[in-house]
Amino acid sequence: QVQLVESGGGLVQAGGSLRLSCAASGSIFRINAMGWYRQAPGKQRELVATITSGSMTNYADSVKGRFTISRDNAKNTVYLQMNSLKPEDTAVYYCNADHQQWDQVTKYWGQGTQVIVYP
Repeated sequence: QVQLVESGGGLVQAGGSLRLSCAASGSIFRINAMGWYRQAPGKQRELVATITSGSMTNYADSVKGRFTISRDNAKNTVYLQMNSLKPEDTAVYYCNADHQQWDQVTKYWGQGTQVIVYP
């Protein structure tokens, strides 16, 4: 139904920046919200940021002021601009999309992109 492909991860020094991209395809007309999550080694997947179809955003406290989520509807793409990166930001970052069909909302996930921040 919905396919999500992340890109833009990599290795960066603390204090640096990365921009993640998530390209959506499939039944994108039923997507009402999207977000970025991350999973660090030995930890559970956690919310990083969300953005609604109306471009309302929400951020985890740990990334407020450093990360910015945005979308380009023409390209069916969601971005995560990450500035002032810290070693604790090291994780696999996953794009998600909330797909609504009738009264059911299903979360779809991308394959993840690795972000490594070294001191």
